[in-house]
Amino acid sequence: MIEPLYVAGHTPLHRVPAWLKLLALMAAGAGLFLLHDPSLLALAFAVAALLVWSTGVAAGAVWRQLRGLFWVLLAVGLFTGWFQGWIEALAVLLRIGAMVGLALAVTLATRTSDLIDVCERALMPFERLGLVDAGKVALALALALRFVPEIWRNFQEIREAQAARGLGANPIALIVPLIVLTLKRAQEVAEAIDARSP
Repeated sequence: MIEPLYVAGHTPLHRVPAWLKLLALMAAGAGLFLLHDPSLLALAFAVAALLVWSTGVAAGAVWRQLRGLFWVLLAVGLFTGWFQGWIEALAVLLRIGAMVGLALAVTLATRTSDLIDVCERALMPFERLGLVDAGKVALALALALRFVPEIWRNFQEIREAQAARGLGANPIALIVPLIVLTLKRAQEVAEAIDARSP
């Protein structure tokens, strides 16, 4: 199993069982949507940042994981601020930042294989009811996690190629090839899952 985000370590967060980390992450994600006070959301964001720092990962590595999110957050913040006010925009950005930070901390401190095992075990009752195939869902999750870094590499390669052609400032020339490659990869993932079906 390729570990694209996990960083080996012996921190307290590393030692927490994967199922407990995922349960806490789900509870925190739900709780963040109940908070609207920017000061409380700022506190949640600070806690998330502290957890990421506690994994021992260098700031440069964290920035490489998150820099692609910057433009998305900028667009969300401007849109929300324009239509709902800047206080609400701040709350939205802090909420997203806290959620991303918590998810990143869990991902950095937990093996991908452990996360997938927990998800598969959690889905087993639904499989017994005939609602889902726990193995296929776990496989889909594994493949998705495996190809997230590949999509980022595709983004970097396309950006460099377009910049070499003088198209570096053209977002369409960057986004369209990335969407095509991502959809192609999604089709390959779907075919792999179908091939595994009994």
